[in-house]
Amino acid sequence: MAQSSQATGGLTSIPALLQRNATLYAEKSAYREKEFGIWQTWTWAETEKEIEALALGLINLGVNEGDFIAIIGRNRPYFYFAMAAAQSVGAVPVPVYNDSAADEMEYILGHCGARYAIVEDQEQVDKIIEIQEHLHQFEHMIYIDPRGMRKYDHHALHEYSHIQAQGRAAYDEFITDLKARREKLTYDDTCVMLYTSGTTGKPKGVVLSNRNVIESAKNSAEFDNLGAGEEILSYLPMAWVGDFIFSLGQAYWCGFCVNCPESADTMMTDLREIGPTYYFAPPRIFETQLTSVMIRMEDAGNLKRKMFHYFMAHAKKVGGKILDGKPVGAMDRLKYALGDVFVYGPLKDTLGFGRVRVGYTAGEAIGPEIFEFYRSLGINLKQLYGQTEATVFITVQPDGEVRADTVGVPAPDVEIRIEDNGEIYYRSPGVFVEYYNNPESTASTKDAEGWVATGDAGFFEPDSGHLRIIDRAKDVGKMADGSMFAPKYVENKLKFYPDILEAVLFGNGKEKCVAFINIDLTAVGNWAERNNVAYASYQELAGHPKVLDTIQSHVEAVNESVAQDPMLSGCQIHRFLVLHKELDADDGEMTRTRKVRRVIVADKFNDLVEGLYDGSTTVSTKTEVTYEDGRKGSISATLDLRDAKVFPTASKVAAE
Repeated sequence: MAQSSQATGGLTSIPALLQRNATLYAEKSAYREKEFGIWQTWTWAETEKEIEALALGLINLGVNEGDFIAIIGRNRPYFYFAMAAAQSVGAVPVPVYNDSAADEMEYILGHCGARYAIVEDQEQVDKIIEIQEHLHQFEHMIYIDPRGMRKYDHHALHEYSHIQAQGRAAYDEFITDLKARREKLTYDDTCVMLYTSGTTGKPKGVVLSNRNVIESAKNSAEFDNLGAGEEILSYLPMAWVGDFIFSLGQAYWCGFCVNCPESADTMMTDLREIGPTYYFAPPRIFETQLTSVMIRMEDAGNLKRKMFHYFMAHAKKVGGKILDGKPVGAMDRLKYALGDVFVYGPLKDTLGFGRVRVGYTAGEAIGPEIFEFYRSLGINLKQLYGQTEATVFITVQPDGEVRADTVGVPAPDVEIRIEDNGEIYYRSPGVFVEYYNNPESTASTKDAEGWVATGDAGFFEPDSGHLRIIDRAKDVGKMADGSMFAPKYVENKLKFYPDILEAVLFGNGKEKCVAFINIDLTAVGNWAERNNVAYASYQELAGHPKVLDTIQSHVEAVNESVAQDPMLSGCQIHRFLVLHKELDADDGEMTRTRKVRRVIVADKFNDLVEGLYDGSTTVSTKTEVTYEDGRKGSISATLDLRDAKVFPTASKVAAE
């Protein structure tokens, strides 16, 4: 699978692409950030100078080739500059989730042996100071926001702008060194190290080379015809491979503009202002946006609500076909055009999707109903299947072949094979180099020929050649009667409902399936306010009889739908409960990328699982929780456990 750098014109590193862009796209916007309500802009020429000053400052500070530099903060141009500056001096950037607890940061910084960290503000500085005595190799910290930092000891603590100023002052002294380090970079040098989310254990450091990142960026950009004119909004965690490849890999390959929101709270407003042409979000974002739409519709006037539902019903019927260029009758097209004027167009503008030419979702499977909702509006939303270890791309969906039930065809230069047990393997130019300091895990994941085990189960459709993912291979099992147990399929159907934020299905080896459900506090709280239902907490609202009735109706509707699939009809939910707390990454129940840690959830709430299976109608439980300031506490609750109606399978109905 070796790839020659000739295909990329000899551009074998991110700093090399930066030098090209500073010349080719000198006056074109490279980065924007909204600060104090005003958009600040850096051209590619200005970006190159900002990065050069920081790189010189890092050399002045003592950064050596091969050093690891932790990058911790929200999406800001300064951090993207920092990653490129680290690469320019031959160091390795290690983005870390900025909402990580101090002990999580301690593991990552200790594991990679980071000597330096570039962080955002006082909060991150305090976290590292708390763990610094355990980081024996750690030397210097650089912060961007100086607020609250005046009285700190600055012997090993430096303001970002001061490091840049020192770099500019030392230009004559170190520019030769910088150029030499930059020119030494090869296709096989490390570009970045990204840590996995640690769904089943400690996070692993995934080493990605310049070859991995640039080849993946080039191939994916060519596949979707991405160019320098694209606008993207960078708001997803920088520690996640998706953000790295879109906001750094593809941005530098194509030369397009990366826009950073002012804060998480203003993200939706900033999204509407930017109107990106290329957009990426995990399913949770699309679920949240759909929930907000449905809430607004419930609050709208009768005429507006009726018009919305009327035109959305038509969009569901023909919108996807029109988007894919398939034949649709003249009257249906006219009706859809009217819908675009009155409903679809304004709705897309409200969501910030009015200019989206290519949209992607990945990270987890998206519910088919949610996926089809967006495509029916005329938004070219596609699914991709990827991993950190693949530098994102394993499969992609070509225009005109986009479906909710598959993840498309192999991405350019990617080979895929399916083992006898259904597990998916791939190899490509994006295949990671290794897990850092973990040869055993590297060998168990990647073989000598470069084939990587995904841990997912799936199959290729014989007619279309599209890949279908069933579930995580470790999560796919058998019910007691031998029928397939694939929890994610059912969970995604449940999460289509705005009231349901998260669902966890149990049933492997059992005679029937049961489920935990988290309500969406925003959606259900809105319902409560409209209906004058008083509540003081999430727990109180989650246990309200009317809320439980509504959730039961959703569960039974999903059961009726699941019953139509002969392969998965055994996954109907027989009993369920609504959890008294939201599943939370701080409590270890989810990863930082919002993936459920099933084993931990099953173990932590074992009494509730047993209650669902032994027929109990109520269970009293006590659960440890972590507060925002890191303190531990506990909450007690008595939960109602409910039965749900199940339906005969399609095959049984046909036989009768």
